[in-house]
Amino acid sequence: MDKLLYKSTRGLEKDISASYAIVKGLAEDGGLYVPSYIPKMKKTMAELSEMNYQDIAYEVMSLYYQDFTEEELRACIHKAYDHKFDTKAIAPTIKVGDVYMLELFHGSTIAFKDMALSILPYLMKTAAKKIGIEKDIVILTATSGDTGKAALAGFADVENTKIIVFYPKDGVSPIQKKQMVTQKGDNTFVVGIEGNFDDAQNGVKRIFSDTTFNKELEDGGFQFSSANSINIGRLIPQVAYYFYTYATLVRQKEIREGETINVAVPTGNFGNILAAYYAKEMGLPLGKLICASNDNKVLFDFIRTGKYDRQRPFMLTISPSMDILISSNLERLIYEIAGADSRATKALMESLTSNGFYEVTDQMKEGLSEFYGNYANQVETQETIKKVFEKNNYLMDPHTAVGYAVYEKYMAESGDQTKTVVVSTASPYKFTKSTMISLDEEYNQIDDFQLIDKMREKSGVEIPGAIHEILEANVRHNTICKHDEMETIIKKFLKI
Repeated sequence: MDKLLYKSTRGLEKDISASYAIVKGLAEDGGLYVPSYIPKMKKTMAELSEMNYQDIAYEVMSLYYQDFTEEELRACIHKAYDHKFDTKAIAPTIKVGDVYMLELFHGSTIAFKDMALSILPYLMKTAAKKIGIEKDIVILTATSGDTGKAALAGFADVENTKIIVFYPKDGVSPIQKKQMVTQKGDNTFVVGIEGNFDDAQNGVKRIFSDTTFNKELEDGGFQFSSANSINIGRLIPQVAYYFYTYATLVRQKEIREGETINVAVPTGNFGNILAAYYAKEMGLPLGKLICASNDNKVLFDFIRTGKYDRQRPFMLTISPSMDILISSNLERLIYEIAGADSRATKALMESLTSNGFYEVTDQMKEGLSEFYGNYANQVETQETIKKVFEKNNYLMDPHTAVGYAVYEKYMAESGDQTKTVVVSTASPYKFTKSTMISLDEEYNQIDDFQLIDKMREKSGVEIPGAIHEILEANVRHNTICKHDEMETIIKKFLKI
């Protein structure tokens, strides 16, 4: 097989090395980097089922990052997946009733973003050295709540880097906000945006494609990169945990080797479920990819109709990390179902920017058949948290509950009895108020931070270290700006 390289979904760049794609983050034409082909997993499931998380991560990533030596890649993996996680399993799979929960919240910021953002700084440092970059790298990121803290934690005090995170000032949970604004590190900057996540993300994309601004940055000795899931250095590490959960179930004799399982994934930006799609294309026996949305159900409407339409009210929900109307990673799937047609992909993305919507062809719509889309509204999400806790003594955060509720809708509609893994994307401790009032409305009278002890009493689950840490931490970042002031703020931070 030819060497795996990268190209832009919009056609301008091709034959790009993994290192270059990781450092750049976003292609010059505004497209996303995709692999020249999706490789097949070389190891058998029997072999994988005897491996730990780090070794499975290596087997996946080595297929995609072919310009890294084995020594370089294993070093990145072992520095990432270490004592920062509170379990040796890194991403354990727990049986809850008839469902399996893939817990991705055991890292240092108690959300699934840790799975990729723990390794991205090491990948980026190694990649920058490999391609001879001497400028300081400025990580520029928009967050709907979890990416921000995980990226800040990963890049804090990493030499030759600075990280600037923009978040919607009224669109994250109090605990998410406290995690970000107390972040230590002389190279970290956190800014609240007057607007929603899409405003922050659009601003970041605008800055990436502003050639004049980028030239000013270069003259100042800096170059941008991204820690958002648009970076291929974030997407590929997420593929690993789908192989790991399957290998875990084989090892635990919950499934037979080769048996098909479904996965239900709560998602807003589409990266987490796209990683499952890549795993399936690599040969992992996944059946239906269940795409779960909250009230911002733009992905559900797209999977059902083939029309992606962001022209709708933006809803603030109790699952804020999914409060997104422009799912950036969907562009990679569009490229795949368009038969790797970069011109068609570019035209659709330009239509989204200029018209607020696009519609795929009937033939492309057939490519969506592996996905099932649905959504859970706020009431359904709360009812699911309460029902699962009362029945199984398992407390889910609201994002995970969206995934579980949509899995139940799929079961009811299809009658499909295939064993299913629900991806659990955050600890309930990150969303104390919305989780606890789902159990009992009386908790609404109590402050988010005071509810931490109540949650421990009720659930019996120990308070994570990440929560203890922020309770005593001082606020270090209090900058607020309008979304059209982002460039000015960046220049001020970088002193250019």
